Amino acid sequence: MKKIIYLFCLGLISLSQAQKREIPVDTMIVTNHTTVIKGNTVNYQAHTGTQPVWDTDGNPIASLFYTFYRRTDVKNGSERPLIFSFNGGPGSASAWMHLAYTGPKILNIDEEGYPVQPYGYKSNPNSILDVADIVFINPVNTAYSRILEVDGKKADRKQFFGINEDIKYLAEWLNTFVSRKQRWESPKYLIGESYGGTRVMGLSAALQEQQWMYLNGVIMVSPADYKVIRVGGPVSSALNLPYYAATAWYHKQLGSDLQQKDLTDMLPEVEDFAINELIPALAKGGFISNSEREKIASKMARYSGLSKTSILQNNLDVPNRFFWKELLREEGNTIGRLDSRYLGIDRKDVGVGPDYSAELTSWLHSFTPAINHYIQKELKFKTDVKYNMFGPVRPWNNDNDNTREDLRRAMAENPYLKVLFQSGYYDGATTYFNAKYTMWQVDPSSKMKGRFYFKGYRSGHMMYLRNEDLIKANDDLRTFILNTTTNGKPAKY
Repeated sequence: MKKIIYLFCLGLISLSQAQKREIPVDTMIVTNHTTVIKGNTVNYQAHTGTQPVWDTDGNPIASLFYTFYRRTDVKNGSERPLIFSFNGGPGSASAWMHLAYTGPKILNIDEEGYPVQPYGYKSNPNSILDVADIVFINPVNTAYSRILEVDGKKADRKQFFGINEDIKYLAEWLNTFVSRKQRWESPKYLIGESYGGTRVMGLSAALQEQQWMYLNGVIMVSPADYKVIRVGGPVSSALNLPYYAATAWYHKQLGSDLQQKDLTDMLPEVEDFAINELIPALAKGGFISNSEREKIASKMARYSGLSKTSILQNNLDVPNRFFWKELLREEGNTIGRLDSRYLGIDRKDVGVGPDYSAELTSWLHSFTPAINHYIQKELKFKTDVKYNMFGPVRPWNNDNDNTREDLRRAMAENPYLKVLFQSGYYDGATTYFNAKYTMWQVDPSSKMKGRFYFKGYRSGHMMYLRNEDLIKANDDLRTFILNTTTNGKPAKY
């Protein structure tokens, strides 16, 4: 009986000591590391923790998880370039670029980016930490970032989950971060992948006009521009064709005259057709003449690897999902959305779209175990809260998207500001030609076109998963950072 009473009391004590599973509102763990980048030893610190988002009354309403890498073996560290890194979604954690692109560690994957076991990570000899400090930021509900309770209630989620809402609170958060780390002297950069492209376009103006923080550069990796994506219509549809051509070339589905050309020698011909012939043809809709319809369908078939019949059946307006299902249908495979080099297997060969995203399931193999293990083992950040690779952020408010104009205005106001676009040719979600179109549309005056740069890579949405492109893309970032270092030149026209 005494034993039973003892066990009962022990259980009560354990229950009384149990804690609610929640993330600390404001905390930081500091760890010291050494790595080798481009053959040179680099010593650095990692600051891993959470920093609050405050309301107008100064109450914490959310806590954002971040990792900040700061090189320590240099003089005047407070003047080094500082890069704010965001992934997209919306609702995606920072794991992707953090543990596969610019950070000091990368995944254990093969040369083309496919997962290998045992899952894990290794040193990144191409990280840009040799030339810039980097902070990887997780917006609300991604990674360990969470909404907090105010007066016993969770803060209103509507103030976080929308294009303009996202930009507003993140600009405030960045101001606090820069002040805490004493980095107001640093040249500053934004890098955003996918939806992160929309985010950083908007942040470029919000930081300047609301926080008085001026940037040297904005980098958009496989950017999503919601002025085109999901809008539909002749322009949106026609911009997909060069991506179709690139993917068909990769899978050897083009005619011999195109197939024997190098990819970048072949694509300008398709781009010219898309802009000068396909957009006008699609604009005519059902009133296009039969002869022109036949001519356009024949050219689309030549460039896409699809049959002329299937193109006519789609009224010349071929959806991406149909392309992913159709291109290799006879071979019994689908192709990936975010990276169309990846192959999938569907339950049935019939249908108008794949059963699943072959590339994303492959990537989650590699990323999820590695980021969880890395944060706890290397960065020493311990929590029972789940790391959200993709967090609950829906519904998302897309109203009043003026981010393209925000970027133009920020560039006009700031002569230092330059923009780099990076895209993979085989990305079917945010296509490389869509990124080029966005670049062309930012400044219709053409007065600033010399401050835009575009780089293409022979892979997909996360071009850095392919080792050859990991090297090239990081080197392109280094060049961009060096080219946007002002060296005392005044900010004037």
